[in-house]
Amino acid sequence: MENLSRKLIGEKGKALINIPTGPTEKYPEKVLQFGEGNFLRGFVDWMINTLNSKGLFEGNVVVVQPIKSGLVDKINDQGGAYTLILRGVQNGRIVDSREVITAISRGIDLYAHYDEYMKMAESDELRFIISNTTEAGISYNPEDSLQQEPPVSYPGKLTALLYRRFKAFGGNPEKGLIIIPCELIDRNGDNLKRIVLQLAEEWSLGEAFIKWVREANHFLNTLVDRIVTGYPREEVPTLEEELGYRDGLLDTGEIFHLWVIEGDSRLAEEIPFTKAGLNVVWTDNMKPYRDRKVRILNGAHTMTVLAAYLYGLDTVKECMDDKLISTYMKKGIFDEIIPTLDLKEEELVKFAHDVLERFSNPFIKHYLLSISLNSVSKFKARVLPSLLEYIERKGKLPEILTFSLASLIAFYKGKDIKDNYLSGERKGEEYKICDDMHILETFRDCWENFNGTGKEVDAIVARILSESDWWGSDLNKVPGLPEKVAEQVYSITANGIEAAIKKLL
Repeated sequence: MENLSRKLIGEKGKALINIPTGPTEKYPEKVLQFGEGNFLRGFVDWMINTLNSKGLFEGNVVVVQPIKSGLVDKINDQGGAYTLILRGVQNGRIVDSREVITAISRGIDLYAHYDEYMKMAESDELRFIISNTTEAGISYNPEDSLQQEPPVSYPGKLTALLYRRFKAFGGNPEKGLIIIPCELIDRNGDNLKRIVLQLAEEWSLGEAFIKWVREANHFLNTLVDRIVTGYPREEVPTLEEELGYRDGLLDTGEIFHLWVIEGDSRLAEEIPFTKAGLNVVWTDNMKPYRDRKVRILNGAHTMTVLAAYLYGLDTVKECMDDKLISTYMKKGIFDEIIPTLDLKEEELVKFAHDVLERFSNPFIKHYLLSISLNSVSKFKARVLPSLLEYIERKGKLPEILTFSLASLIAFYKGKDIKDNYLSGERKGEEYKICDDMHILETFRDCWENFNGTGKEVDAIVARILSESDWWGSDLNKVPGLPEKVAEQVYSITANGIEAAIKKLL
């Protein structure tokens, strides 16, 4: 069996592969990408490949390996090409697509070929910087310096590149770059720009350079959304047999994709994702889209998984297949979360239906216990804003969202802390409750001597809701909330979660 190569891609008629057309190897290198991992290859590079296949961009990507170990050697061995398999549920139908991606022209190992990296700064064709260096990647490192080859942090590496470009083109404002980070932090572009300017100041790179960074370069805030499951190790033998070749960079992901980019819409003309039919939104305010994702997608997870786990389920797909739990989730999304958001209702409903199809994806096993990690902070960010906004708008408590808080308190019912987790019990079997130690100790102390009485539940709920550091305020002050949560926690502990949910619905 042959390995995937440029030569093999040129052979048309391979089963199950959509062969891109056009002279991809001759395209100018318009994009420098920090990160060669599964996500960027299954999201950004797939999009650029789509643009190229439609003749809308005609540009290639040079990937930079931002840490000492990575996939650059393998990328270069395969000529930048790899197979992407996208699978899921779309409009009620199972979709399973396979495509060879040829948007990447080459990879650079920063630590072995720093000079190649710096030559990119002098490229007349370079226009875009894209990155995904994990949430911790956009951070300030006081040890960074211009003399390091390379600097340690991603902002340090970027600052060095921009300074070389500034000098190479004599500060020409037309040679600024469009910088699009994909790291999962709020205001990622603003944060990256702030650190670059801080380093420029500390490295004494001059006011002219600082002005050029500010005025000639575009640091865009973004929101990315696609589950990329990566190399399908367990399925590789079967997939290689189907494809007819070996691919060491095989990547998999879900069908759904969304990229929200906050910036001047004129920039969209330079990389016209929307013209290619891709789900990319250019906006001057991404907050409504962030709220939509956090409160519908992430909020539905956090609202549901703890109750569903106690009920006896283990994966998100099982939640969708179970009539009781799927009804609970849908009622929470459509009746209680959507009414608290400000985008057009049809947009919110469409997004919610997309979310439910994603949760039904038979190709992804998303375990409830994995989602349950650090549920207290997740509840504060994902569910509590909807709960409080619902009360503000409707003048009453939302039934499902309130019950989800009761489920959290019941899920955190444990008496022993072992190896940094609190030990819970479901149907006679132990499960691990993982969160900050202070939170685990508080729940342990609350539940330690519990004998099942209503007064004990009242005291536990009052104690938990009083933790202002967890929730941002004392939730006992929300009219009716402590009484309702205590009633629901008692129902769960006395009658079981299934009976409590049936009563709720």
